[in-house]
Amino acid sequence: MSELTHLDEHGAARMVDIGHKAVTERTAVAGGFVAMQPQTMALLEQGAHKKGDVLAVARIAGIQAAKKCADLIPLCHPMMLTSVEVDFTLEPAASRVNIEARCKVSGRTGVEMEALTAVSVAALTIYDMCKAVDRGIEIGGIGLLYKEGGKSGSWRRGEESASRC
Repeated sequence: MSELTHLDEHGAARMVDIGHKAVTERTAVAGGFVAMQPQTMALLEQGAHKKGDVLAVARIAGIQAAKKCADLIPLCHPMMLTSVEVDFTLEPAASRVNIEARCKVSGRTGVEMEALTAVSVAALTIYDMCKAVDRGIEIGGIGLLYKEGGKSGSWRRGEESASRC
């Protein structure tokens, strides 16, 4: 297992120096889900929620969150994102909304945190807009699905060689 890069030799937190890294095209895709009562799912499907288009607001929130990631996560580098996409897939039979965020950058470090933050905030926005009708909404499954670019190359969930801790 490799060392934690955000700690110096004395164990103090530090922002990693990326100045020596090459600028490359980098992409990260993250996913997650929001599970809810069937009645709440019906409101989303029909666009009948009294607060408006929940998924449109959640999409904008996710995009904004990706752009503000360095303001939220203390040791993240500010990124000049070239693209952020947030997509939703309704799964009515399971009463759940699947969320996927894709972030791209030409830079010296990856965009995993930006994609994960986009999914998280989109999910929280769905919760916020729907909590008046369903306090039992569950957010889960948030994780990195895919990344490419940089020195470590590509990675896809399910292809990792090491077991989880």
